[in-house]
Parts: sequence; C-alpha cells; structure tokens
Amino acid sequence: MTTSIQPAANAETVAAAKLLLSQMGIAPADLITAGVPAPTFGEVVPQVRATLAAGTRGTYGAPLTRLETLWRDRRLDEMAQAVQASSRMNRASRGGTSAAEHFVLATRCVYRYAEDHGWIRPSDNPARRLSIPTRQRSHRYAIPAHQLTEICQVAATTGDDPELDSLILRLHIETACRRSGALALSPHDLDPDMCLIYLREKDATERWQPVSPTLMRHLLAHAAERHSPQSGRLLRYRNGKPITSRRYDHLWQRIGESLPWVASRGITAHWLRHTTLTWVERTFSYAVAREYAGHRGKTHGTTATYVKAHLHEVAAALAVLTREPHPLAPAYRPATTASAH
Repeated sequence: MTTSIQPAANAETVAAAKLLLSQMGIAPADLITAGVPAPTFGEVVPQVRATLAAGTRGTYGAPLTRLETLWRDRRLDEMAQAVQASSRMNRASRGGTSAAEHFVLATRCVYRYAEDHGWIRPSDNPARRLSIPTRQRSHRYAIPAHQLTEICQVAATTGDDPELDSLILRLHIETACRRSGALALSPHDLDPDMCLIYLREKDATERWQPVSPTLMRHLLAHAAERHSPQSGRLLRYRNGKPITSRRYDHLWQRIGESLPWVASRGITAHWLRHTTLTWVERTFSYAVAREYAGHRGKTHGTTATYVKAHLHEVAAALAVLTREPHPLAPAYRPATTASAH
C-alpha cells in the first residue's frame, strides 16, 4: 500500500480557501466542530466538577448541581442558542447577588471547558455575555456585647447538645474563623503547647491561629470524649458522627426562636467573624485585624504589604480579648487590661 503525501498549502491556496468559505458563510471553526454534537449538561458538569480544586468545588457546588439537574438532557449548544435569543440575563431581583455571582461563574466554567474541548466556538459561548451582578454592601456588623451574651446564653441552655453549640460559638468568637475552617478542624490540627490551631479555609488558605488555654482544653476534651479520629473531623455529635453545616442551620434557627432579633436580621456564625475582627481593628490596628482574619493578597492595597502583623501580635490581641495569658504573649497582665466582652 502506498501513502500519498499531500504538499503543504501555499499562501495563495489558503487565501483562496478563506475567500471561498467567506462567500459560503462558513467560518473555519465550523469545519472543526461540524458533525460533532455538543454534549449535554448532564455529561459535562461531572467532568468540570472533577477538574476543580476543593475550595472552588465547594463554592460552585450548588450552581453546578442546578445546571446538572435542571438542564441534564439539554445540549450546551442548545442553551447557547436560547441565551442568544434573549436580550440579557434577568437581573431584576436585588437579592441573592452572591448566589447569582456564583451561578454566573459556574456557568462560565462549564462553557470554558466546552470551548477548550472544541464542542462550541468562542463566538457561540453565551457565558461570555453574562455579566456578574454587582455585590451589594454587606449588611453584617459587629454584634453588641450584651446581645452576644444573649446568643451564648441561649446556645448554652437550649437544644439537644448545648456543650457542642457553646464550643462552636466560642471557637468562632475567639478565632473569627469561617464555618468551613471550623468544620475542617481535626485533632491533628491542635498544638496544645503553643495554644494554636491550624485552620483550612476558602481559596486554599491555611494558617495557625492562637486560641486561649481554656478553649484548647475544651477542644481536647471534646475530641477525647467523642472519639474524634486524629486526622478526622474534630467537632462531633455525641454518637461520634461529625457535624456538618446543618448543625449551624439548626443552631441559629433555635437561637432565632428565642431571640427574634436574631431571626429578623438573619444573624449567622459569619456575624461573629465581623464582631471579633471589628473589635481587633478598633483596639489594635488594621494590620493586626487583617492578620487575625487570615486575609491574603493585595486586595486591600499595597500598603498592607509593608505593615504586616505577625502571629505574636494576633496572640496578644486574643489575650486581651479573652483575658487569658497566651504562650505567645507572655507580657500580657490580665489584671490590668479590660475585656472586650
């Protein structure tokens, strides 16, 4: 069998081919994608989900599930045509901007994946024309001390596991951690000698965070009593099962039933982060509050690069907050410093 080798096309041949395709209304990309049916959302979304980092997968989880569920049998190019037929994405609602933002970003992710695999052309990608809704200013603020006390009292005196709920609240108040950080905490992440815990939070950020000796004792006791595996989740129910985000939902629903202002304002654990960080910024400095929060990057200005705070300063702020000496802040004197709460 002989194999014929076709000569490479010269510039004149390429120009003539482009002219012919143009007169026929065919783009070169059409020749690549012609005859290749675009996959459905049910086929593509699991592939996209598998390529995402854990933090991104958590953020886009609900929007991707919605795409996979509602449009399971619809092809990507069919949705492209539907979006092209409409003038713009419906953004009449003022609420849910964060959810809308995540939905747009997840949709872009899916269509970018389809683009990279040649299932649709860039010009047919409807996600390119979806604009991200403008984030409205957060309505959260620092909870006043007397109201924070009320919240802690309700958590400690109601429910089926007040010990667990009180531990959760104290963990968030002392560390200003996010919910994901608390849920990911394991006994292996505790340093009892230095009173530090290792937090893993969104965007793959990780850091050591000081805690009071009292909180450390309670965390160790909780892990021992509820048989938390050394590398497994620390916070657990009495039956040994690890808690999930649903525990937070039930906790704040219960608190809201006793304290109507909690329900009406939609207060959650993230308000505790606002409360602690506001106090740290007012009492110490912006740099210390930024380090306390675990914020990274230059989103808060280049100056933050030059005025960074350090772990010992975070420990000193915690010592004042809890009125307990900390191994990293030995100079603190509880009798001479007023408590934050």
